[in-house]
Amino acid sequence: MDPYRKGLFSGLLSGVLWGADTTINGWVLLAVPFSLVDKRLVAASLLLAFFHDLFSALWLTTRQVIKCELKTTVSKLRNKSALFVMLAALFGGPIGMRAYLYAIDTIGAGYTASISALYPVVAAVLGAIILKDYLTPKGWFGLILSVLAITILGYSQLNSLNSNAFWGFIAACICAGGWAAESVICAYGMKEDVLPKEALFIRQWVSSIAYFLFIIFGGHPLFNIYSVISRPIIIIIAVLALIGTTSYLYYYQAIDMIGPVKATGMNVTYSVWAIIFSIFLLGGQFDLKLIMCSIMIIVGTVFISKE
Repeated sequence: MDPYRKGLFSGLLSGVLWGADTTINGWVLLAVPFSLVDKRLVAASLLLAFFHDLFSALWLTTRQVIKCELKTTVSKLRNKSALFVMLAALFGGPIGMRAYLYAIDTIGAGYTASISALYPVVAAVLGAIILKDYLTPKGWFGLILSVLAITILGYSQLNSLNSNAFWGFIAACICAGGWAAESVICAYGMKEDVLPKEALFIRQWVSSIAYFLFIIFGGHPLFNIYSVISRPIIIIIAVLALIGTTSYLYYYQAIDMIGPVKATGMNVTYSVWAIIFSIFLLGGQFDLKLIMCSIMIIVGTVFISKE
């Protein structure tokens, strides 16, 4: 398989796995302790994001140790490229991932997946500004189509679900911006001497540390950590993190091989996979409007990512 096709396949596979990650995240947020009402607990989205990325970082560290690559990766932390990856981690983790989980908790996995699927559009705009990768007329058509679909979904949220639906919609949009910035900045960082697997290692540890600092500032850090590790749900989170880690490995590989715009265009199919997984695994309801908007978003991103 030639590198370009391999990059496309990696991007698509990352979307399938992230769709599964999205669905399981929605289920975990309904479990104890995330569903508890306790003033000592920080936001459920923050707590889950911390453990998700922490376990991911531990999985990656284990992989690096087994392959005797840890020393080489750590030595690159002093490089300029690594600093860009760290910056990308802050956009993708504390900003993007936390907003993503808050949106799942507020408006559900299906709507969150569809709205946050706007991030390839944002990545295309940022790519033009930062990487000088400009949109074609077809790309602008895709941009307009995706924004239209997001607008339809966002408007529907104002008249359904619950009083927090508006903020869930805003969080999903913030997620799109954070993930888009992550992909473009990370692509810039990987242009020189940082490999995709090394970039992901740096990303997950920086993200985990940032989340932990938020938990400390929120108060009662030991209580928050113990409330999760003392319950069986911790096993599910560890497995969930492994799925997310595998998705990210394929995603970062796609960014490196075909660029951030095309990689996000393939990865964004997770919005449809999340809906499929939600229907078949969690008994979610079939929503025609949600399906149609998801298709519009994917068609739009195909035009954006098309050579």
